[in-house]
Amino acid sequence: MTIDFVKLCLNVDWSPEQISHVSTRLGMPVSHEWIYQYVATDKATGGKLYKSLRQGHKRYRKGKTSKRCVIPEPVSIDERPAIVDTRERFGDWEIDTVLGKHGTGALVTIAERTSRFYLVKKVSSKNADAVRDATIELLRPYSAHVHTITADNGSEFVGHKAIAEALETEIYFAHPYSSWERGLNENSNGLLRQYIPKGTDLREITEEEVMQAVVRLNARPRKCLGFRQPSVIFNKLCQAADESVALRG
Repeated sequence: MTIDFVKLCLNVDWSPEQISHVSTRLGMPVSHEWIYQYVATDKATGGKLYKSLRQGHKRYRKGKTSKRCVIPEPVSIDERPAIVDTRERFGDWEIDTVLGKHGTGALVTIAERTSRFYLVKKVSSKNADAVRDATIELLRPYSAHVHTITADNGSEFVGHKAIAEALETEIYFAHPYSSWERGLNENSNGLLRQYIPKGTDLREITEEEVMQAVVRLNARPRKCLGFRQPSVIFNKLCQAADESVALRG
């Protein structure tokens, strides 16, 4: 029964997270992680369910040629505080990079889990030093509200210790090939593609154009926020956190 429901929902383009929430309410609890793995298994046996996912089959690109993790002393997401999963605490972030046309640069993207507030900065390459500096530049204005950052195992994050030290935060790494563990950032990057399509020559995109896209995304009402805007929620949460610190002081 549960599998039939999952298949039905996938075929009408529901995301695994949406299916998980609804199926749980209907008394058929299933995690979105299980759904992703089910789709991966289906694809490996010739199935087509993966075509219903927004990211398609690219979530599962792995095999014998997969690179070993090169992150020095990574701290697993398994050790991340449980409160991060609940989204009840303001100040937990997810980070990723988005590539443009080959050799034209990358975008460092960061999303705050509670407000869905989104930050983006263009860098000349996916070089670890460039990603490190861009991350610190993006988050430094909000450093008082950066409790954790969750990243994937890409080599661009080998400078995670410098980032953690500069922002006085903790950085955790998702399991390999588990993009759903940074689902907010993945979804936000998908929305960004409306303004900066895949394969774009980033040398032809200005900082102002990137900022315009970010402003529009942060001003877009989100259903998950009760159709409120991420920028409004983020600013209110910042203000509330600052006032709380002032009262304690």
